[in-house]
Amino acid sequence: MKTLTLERTLTELDHVRLTNLVQRQKGGRTVPSAPMPIEDVLDMADVVPSREMAPDIVTMYSRVQLEDVHSGARSELTLCYPADADAGAGFVSVLSPIGWSLLGQRAGSVVRWPSPAGGELAATIVAIVFQPESSGDFAM
Repeated sequence: MKTLTLERTLTELDHVRLTNLVQRQKGGRTVPSAPMPIEDVLDMADVVPSREMAPDIVTMYSRVQLEDVHSGARSELTLCYPADADAGAGFVSVLSPIGWSLLGQRAGSVVRWPSPAGGELAATIVAIVFQPESSGDFAM
């Protein structure tokens, strides 16, 4: 599946950390593997210093409020690294379909990701409840 490459913005720190994460995930393979969807996001994103990140963009450890475009149901989740993922607590991995779909997107955007059943799910980013950079945390 080709990742939708809508305009996205990442912090330099997130970009470096995620690039290293992808390399570790793919490491040790002697044959080239298919690109991970997050790689498209990393390749196409605008990269800015953390201090210049707009407060309405989803970064790592941002807490976002979503509204399902079909049902109108609302939920909150935090975008995190795989080691911190806990779906029951609302922490989703950036390597999951919803995770890489949210990364770098702006509040108000509609994000789409593949469902486990093979269809497509979609939600509007209603609000960014917390973003580390806008609270002064440039190292999270």
